[in-house]
Amino acid sequence: MKFELAVTDPGSSARAGVITTDHGTIETPIFMPVGTVASVKGISQKDLKEQVNPDIILGNTYHLYLRPQTEILKKAGGLHKFMNWDRNILTDSGGYQVYSLSERRKIKEEGVRFKSHIDGSYHNFTPENVMEIQRAIGADIIMAFDECTPYPCDYRYAKNSMHRTHRWLDRCITHFEKTPPLYGYSQSLFPIVQGSTFKDLREQSAEYIAAAGAEGNAIGGLSVGEPAEEMYAMTEVVTNILPKEKPRYLMGVGTPINILENIALGVDMFDCVMPTRNARNGMLFTAHGTINIKNKKWEDDFSPIDESGATYVDTYYSKAYVRHLFTVNEMLGKQIATMHNLGFYLWLVREARKHILAGDFATWKNMMVKQMDKRL
Repeated sequence: MKFELAVTDPGSSARAGVITTDHGTIETPIFMPVGTVASVKGISQKDLKEQVNPDIILGNTYHLYLRPQTEILKKAGGLHKFMNWDRNILTDSGGYQVYSLSERRKIKEEGVRFKSHIDGSYHNFTPENVMEIQRAIGADIIMAFDECTPYPCDYRYAKNSMHRTHRWLDRCITHFEKTPPLYGYSQSLFPIVQGSTFKDLREQSAEYIAAAGAEGNAIGGLSVGEPAEEMYAMTEVVTNILPKEKPRYLMGVGTPINILENIALGVDMFDCVMPTRNARNGMLFTAHGTINIKNKKWEDDFSPIDESGATYVDTYYSKAYVRHLFTVNEMLGKQIATMHNLGFYLWLVREARKHILAGDFATWKNMMVKQMDKRL
């Protein structure tokens, strides 16, 4: 993997760059739609590619390990072939999913024993077998197995958990280097900075992760319920330490405003279920604020969903029609909203990139944050 940093914005720490892998280029900053179980919910791969046009999408190790299971993915020739996606894929390590199973898991030094949310069967994740599972899935960028700390979290727990994440990272790297890629293209391993909302722990973790010398680095354990200001403060602490010549990925973030604020702090990559999940609940993101399409006020509004929208659905369907689809619980409503939101998120990061390259990102970002911070 190569990362080329093109420009840093003069008025902030925002960066525009290009990541090159065996599956093509990724222009940063980038948003990665989440395809948890080998599908971005509510949209076909064809529409995803032609309308939303992301350079990279995300898959989920925990879910893919349970279903369809790694053996099936191996027989298919990896996740790219299984889901017919010829661009980049990143997989998370399953650490976050295991964290969210708090009632169903036990964390030990060796790894995590957890109960499947599907049938209650017991499974183990260790740094070693998570590397093997991600080799079998075959994503271009794979994540180290980490422990995601909850929020709020006491200092002692956060410190112990961070050190465990670092020890697990060393085991991930050792095992990753021993196991060859399975499908004839290379994979890159990103370690994850932890440390909850404690500045000194975040600094320690960022130093440790930077010293690992990986091809890119991730920031985990944020966007788990802490106030946005704390998220920004911790991100800034970490981006000041992580090497500038490597891409930085902020995991699980976030709202359109969160994304712009974190781009301004020097983050290059984002993923979040928000555009797809909120779409299915009738929330549409636009450059001028959010729309709850279920509200009665849209009942007789025959204007397009979003006149300046990035995908064909934005001008093809009216607000009144999409509201009607939600009212009668018609599947198409959720599909339209999903395509709109993903199109908007990708438009937003690409617009950010244009402004970084033009040197006026900070001014544009402040205007956009104000504009998007309203309910329509």
